[in-house]
Amino acid sequence: MSGGASAAAGRAPVDLATLAGIVEGMLAARSASGPLLVGLVGEPGAGKSTAAAELADRLPAARVLPMDGFHLPQAELVRLGRRDRMGAPDTFDVEGFVALLVALRDLRDSGVAVHAPGFDRRVEEPVPGALALTPELRCIVVEGNYLLLDGGGWQRVAPLLDLTVGVVLDEATRHERLIARHIAFGKSPEAARAWALGPDQANAALIAPTLSRADVLLAAE
Repeated sequence: MSGGASAAAGRAPVDLATLAGIVEGMLAARSASGPLLVGLVGEPGAGKSTAAAELADRLPAARVLPMDGFHLPQAELVRLGRRDRMGAPDTFDVEGFVALLVALRDLRDSGVAVHAPGFDRRVEEPVPGALALTPELRCIVVEGNYLLLDGGGWQRVAPLLDLTVGVVLDEATRHERLIARHIAFGKSPEAARAWALGPDQANAALIAPTLSRADVLLAAE
């Protein structure tokens, strides 16, 4: 089906302005002391990173937390025999990701910044401590592929999020953008297409059915 599992079985997606309004309303009504955790999930190439950055720009004291920083290092993927399918659910440090989300819920009360890993796409390696998440943050926009997956340890993620958003985009555009991104980061056109239609598409097939669990659908731009 794809195309965001056919817009998650018929639900109408909202635009970014509408989503920002929903989040602002949640912030205004919030009594908890920790930051609001908003999770953006979608297939590879659906536009999660762009949408997350644009959403954070529209909100007060917000920052983006990409799941990409929790990729296992290349050496560990090689040791485990998983390098050829990097990006699959079991090629991430899900335990570390969950532990970080738990810590973020108490961020304001702790009064201490929490550091999260980033990801360098040029060398496809995580960068420890690259992102500082500080106590004054009111909203953290978490973006990643597997926030709504229901196995392999990922089922512990969604309950830690205050709002989940499925990012949907038609498959042809998604493939086009994904191939262009791989080329931009050094793959040949042939290798980019093979990866986008191979490992990336296998991961998309896992993600698409999970979008029906999102609280809101967002139309990617």
